Amino acid sequence: MANIADDRKCLYTFLGKSGLRVSNMCLGGMTFGASPVHLPGQLDESQSHRIINRFVEWGGNFIDTANVYGYGNSEKIIGSWLAGQERDRFVIATKARLPMDMSNPNCMGLSRRHLIHSVEKSLERLQTHYIDLLQSHVWDDAVPLEETLRTMNDLVRCGKVRYLGTSNVTGWQLQKIVDLSAHMGLDQFVSLQQQYNLLCRTSELESFQVCKLNGIGVLPWGPLRGGFLTDKVKQDHLPEEGRLAKSIRDEQFGKKMYFSWSHLNQDSSWAIHQAAEKVAKARGKSVAQVSLRWLLQKSVVSSVIIGATKMHQLDDNMAAATGWQLTPEEMKELDEVSTPGDFYPYDFIPWLNGNRDNPWNPRGYV
Repeated sequence: MANIADDRKCLYTFLGKSGLRVSNMCLGGMTFGASPVHLPGQLDESQSHRIINRFVEWGGNFIDTANVYGYGNSEKIIGSWLAGQERDRFVIATKARLPMDMSNPNCMGLSRRHLIHSVEKSLERLQTHYIDLLQSHVWDDAVPLEETLRTMNDLVRCGKVRYLGTSNVTGWQLQKIVDLSAHMGLDQFVSLQQQYNLLCRTSELESFQVCKLNGIGVLPWGPLRGGFLTDKVKQDHLPEEGRLAKSIRDEQFGKKMYFSWSHLNQDSSWAIHQAAEKVAKARGKSVAQVSLRWLLQKSVVSSVIIGATKMHQLDDNMAAATGWQLTPEEMKELDEVSTPGDFYPYDFIPWLNGNRDNPWNPRGYV
């Protein structure tokens, strides 16, 4: 593999308004380790370690996983790698909320009991004394938010966790987290991990407005929409292997993975793909690189989470990190073709505020 020049390596950004510096590309660990739900393309320990090592060669210092990925297998693989590293050089993020044992009714959710248990087990698997970023994996209707926030704050105070974030929440849920944390005098959340890509922009309507106005950094997951936003996908030539191929053959699998083929195979999706492909050909880049670069140039984004099962995929994706930019015209073209439909009142309010720009009262628009 070719050596990577310093001017092509990752840039380092702040994670939201925190003082934590992370690489602008984050390596996702969902493909590490055997998966009980038989996801295609999963990597064993040695393959995963090679991917991580190459990511580090690109300047990456930010790795994201979750306890539920492979039911602990992903964390174990990252932990065995981390044990041989200088710990303070890396930022490790994990998540808790989803069920880890379906036979145990208390082995899920954002209760005090499950959160503390989850963190203790994650620390064991990751072979570390602390987690840099603990994220609630999704909102939990069953647990009072006060209980969740107080517990996560306690985990920071006792030194097991450094920073807090959340994932997969609506705008009102995120605003409630912000307001209640402030009211209770607790540590503020610094990140939101959310699906965000050229085909999925609805979080811009509310969740990202909360982020902009409160200094919360966005960590997009699914930036290539399950492989749709790549060169290997064309209307007359569909992939024969991988998760997207499986979603084409198995609609229920696609729905479970949030990129069902019936939803992707739409005129609007192909129009977005063609626009990205047009820009890619003009710039000598891949569709994936253009799609990732579009995200990186969004001011609300701190770091983009990528996953890779092959080294050439990782190298292609990482080449979007720095060294070039989409022009304002290219950003506008991609913005326009991928803008979600007009929804009231999200279309109505900006229209009536068109001449109300006040530099001392900045708007949160992405």
